[in-house]
Amino acid sequence: MALITWTAEQYGTNVGFADQEHQTLFGLLNKLYDDATGGAARATIGASLDALISYVVDHFAHEEKEMVAKGFGGYERHKAEHDALVGICADLQKKFHAGEADVTDEVGQMVKGWLDSHIPTFDKAYSSALQ
Repeated sequence: MALITWTAEQYGTNVGFADQEHQTLFGLLNKLYDDATGGAARATIGASLDALISYVVDHFAHEEKEMVAKGFGGYERHKAEHDALVGICADLQKKFHAGEADVTDEVGQMVKGWLDSHIPTFDKAYSSALQ
């Protein structure tokens, strides 16, 4: 069962690349969540975790590049939000691969909660600047 479902009403920014990348990100998060809560092998979960984090890092870099190019005034605060999540994810990734942490339902819910807050609050704010 999907942890998070993209809808234009809840998550749409009206910025084509961002909406497309968010949908891909949601798919990768759902795969990781399904793997982790469905009893998949640790190696499978690890591969899904790595794929998601790699994609998130690339997506954030793309958003940030576009914000700078368009002179978006909220860039610094937005980037700080990105950096905080990447730090949390990198720590989890390191601990997971060292056998010191697991991807759990709580981890999935934390990421979903971050997205539920971040996209409507921060990403929708750049909509007019990046269109």
